[in-house]
Amino acid sequence: MARKTKSENGIVETIKTVVYALLIAGVFRTLFFQPFWIPSGSMKDTLLVGDFLFVNKMAYGYSQYSCPFGLCGFLGEGRILASDPQRGDVVVFRHPVNGEDFIKRLIGLPGDTVQIREGRVIINGKEVPQEPAGTFTETYEKQGPMGYYPRCENGPVGEGGDCTATRLRETLPNDDDTGPGVVHDVLNIDANGGGDNTGIYTVPEGQYFFMGDNRDNSLDSRFAQAAGGVGFVPAKYLVGRADRVIFSSAGRSMLAFWTWRADRFFKAVE
Repeated sequence: MARKTKSENGIVETIKTVVYALLIAGVFRTLFFQPFWIPSGSMKDTLLVGDFLFVNKMAYGYSQYSCPFGLCGFLGEGRILASDPQRGDVVVFRHPVNGEDFIKRLIGLPGDTVQIREGRVIINGKEVPQEPAGTFTETYEKQGPMGYYPRCENGPVGEGGDCTATRLRETLPNDDDTGPGVVHDVLNIDANGGGDNTGIYTVPEGQYFFMGDNRDNSLDSRFAQAAGGVGFVPAKYLVGRADRVIFSSAGRSMLAFWTWRADRFFKAVE
């Protein structure tokens, strides 16, 4: 009988350990960091399809969209421990209409005017400097679990061929427009893409304007929500900031170790 009791106690302790571990993981995911896989090429070459990162939820505080399964619904329209994002941050946010998580770069702050003219970003009437930064080259093949092919400036490209895009180094202004801010790379695929020439957007108070770094392959704030874009994004939809790639795989599955990109492990997001 004593042996049976000891066995039962062992099972109970195992169950308790699993429950505690799940609770700790749940709290960690809810309050601190959310895992995020990059499913598309809209942020190349800053982020590649198959990059895995943790989103820093503490960066901007917490809203009803910060927690999984609606656990933060009690916050309503508010946000606690709020902190303003900085221009140039790479941000994960909830799409205001379809509820999906998106990741883009913050370009326009509340009160800014933003326009794109011949592929160049103009913020508050000043053109954002760009300079040539070589060529981005990748293999033309299916990428990630979704199996999408990359878009190529030199297309059409056959399976296994080199798919290229012009890389430009862009220097955003500081939040107060007084000097240089975040420096990052963008890609250009089309000489006159659908988002290369726009009207002037005035960012409303409490909202933000986002763009993908792969400028001709990103549905972002340049495009209305009705057209599949994201439009302006209210602050309550911000989930967190992407700071560092933890792991990266170029294959259809993370188990395909021969497709791992070891040079991207723990790479800072710039």
